[in-house]
Amino acid sequence: MEKFMGIDVGSTTVKVTVLSPDTGEILFKSYERHYSRVKECVLGELEKVKAQFPGESFRAAVTGSAGLGLAEKSGIAFVQEVQAAFIAIRKYYPDADVAVELGGEDAKIILITGGTEQRMNGSCAGGTGAFIDQMATLLNISVSEMDELALRAEKTYPIASRCGVFAKSDIQPLLNQGAAKSDISASIFQAVVDQTVAGLAQGRRIKGK
Repeated sequence: MEKFMGIDVGSTTVKVTVLSPDTGEILFKSYERHYSRVKECVLGELEKVKAQFPGESFRAAVTGSAGLGLAEKSGIAFVQEVQAAFIAIRKYYPDADVAVELGGEDAKIILITGGTEQRMNGSCAGGTGAFIDQMATLLNISVSEMDELALRAEKTYPIASRCGVFAKSDIQPLLNQGAAKSDISASIFQAVVDQTVAGLAQGRRIKGK
């Protein structure tokens, strides 16, 4: 029986997942940055799938902001990413009221209860993955290290996440004054949360808020 395979081609990463058609169990998953070499990255991930499931056949679909061209050229079905997210939320998280997606260069919020609505940030990448990458570079650590450090934070500082330049203006003095990188890391993530709520929720009440 054909296994299910999803290929998500975003602005900065490629994600591939293989599911069991019987149980929906995740049999394979990968997450790789493509560094604008989309075709090469996708082919590389598919080689990993081929090596793990020799001789197997798949029913595949492509999604993601950079996936439409790939789908058209390869003849694979394309599913718009918000639609794909909505279907997955309804299936696996039926009680969810809202979903937030922070991509490499954009941020989206899908409001589900009371009628489905999707909102997206403007042309600025503030508060997205690119912003987090910039802040990690400023701290001279990786994003993974920043994630781990944030778990050990004891306090947070106000940081502007709408613009990377403003955020750097907030962070550099903290570094100069000896603030702990753990506290700064947590502050950066909190700034992203604040930006998402202010910029995307825009006053819409969300369960638990």
